[in-house]
Amino acid sequence: METITYKIYVAIDQLPDSWDEVAQHNAFLQTHYLKVLEESAPTNMQCFYIGIFEKAELIGVALAQYLNLNKLESFGERDKCLKTSVRNFVFRNFGSHTLFLGNNMITGQNGYIFNKEIDSKTIGQILKQCADEITAYFKKQSIKIHIVSFKDFYKDCADELKQSAFSEMYEFNTQPNMIFELKPEWKTNEDYVAALSKKYRDQYKRAHKKFEGIETRELFLGDIITHEKRIYELYYHVAKNAPFNTFFLDKNHFSSFKKQCGERFILIGYFLDNELVGFHTLLLNGTTLETYFLGYDEKIQKEKMLYLNMLYNMTKYGIENQFKEIIFGRTALEIKSSVGAEPVMMSGFIYHNNKLIDKYFDKIFQRLEPNISWQQRHPFK
Repeated sequence: METITYKIYVAIDQLPDSWDEVAQHNAFLQTHYLKVLEESAPTNMQCFYIGIFEKAELIGVALAQYLNLNKLESFGERDKCLKTSVRNFVFRNFGSHTLFLGNNMITGQNGYIFNKEIDSKTIGQILKQCADEITAYFKKQSIKIHIVSFKDFYKDCADELKQSAFSEMYEFNTQPNMIFELKPEWKTNEDYVAALSKKYRDQYKRAHKKFEGIETRELFLGDIITHEKRIYELYYHVAKNAPFNTFFLDKNHFSSFKKQCGERFILIGYFLDNELVGFHTLLLNGTTLETYFLGYDEKIQKEKMLYLNMLYNMTKYGIENQFKEIIFGRTALEIKSSVGAEPVMMSGFIYHNNKLIDKYFDKIFQRLEPNISWQQRHPFK
């Protein structure tokens, strides 16, 4: 590792010229997306950009995010129970300053990328050193980082990290990432519907019938700016009712995203009698279609099966544009599996900077993590 060094940047205009070349296979690490974070990150978030060098050549890039949970008005309001209250108290008092090595806003292994083969021991060591340096940066400002978390890793990568640099840390698995591998023989949406078993074809037809009266429109930059206030209201309603939240997006996040990422960012609006009642967003990431944030009017969602129809529309877009997979992310596991997504377990690693708390972190974490029981659906013949 002697020849491998790293540098931490706090602004996009400081990044090396070859950054996007190194990050070319992951849209979430390219400067277009990072500029969205710089312009419109959640108000309680600060981003750090990490360049990794071999001698003087940039060979890897990574992202870190600091979150101040004291600035949140709510951690999520869906589950009002004692466990939630205890969890909120613990986070406010013992975990309010959190550092993520990776991207806390999306699901998937999007924390770093290299343009050459690097062993996981070296990667783990670099990430740990970066965490220490950023922790020291905040210490100088009299901010004590409570929790450091490294997220998300697919199983093979997590196993390797566990054997080397992360061996002392608590490994956690939260809800799986729902990933839909699209079959290459599906060329049209009709091919997909034909592959469904009768029960799920009936579900598809029922959802489509309920959807009558809803107009679907792609919104371009001018439209997004026009509807921004309403888009944010719909997003905020869904986010606030999630079981757990560590951030809320900035009010201009979606227009900033469209401005920076252009045709690679798609926002679809759902209108009833010319009023925007829902939206979903997609990011085109190579052969992967990434689903991003969405929002809807609760009453219309129930009446029109809006959420399920959004999932079908995302699937249709993925098939018609020949993507290999759709990343549906965490949450709403059962309904996502009913359209064809499969659960893929991901791991994170975490430690607390208070040695006593860290010693019992496994027990504490298990008590705080909400239990999700769900039944996987198998919609195909």
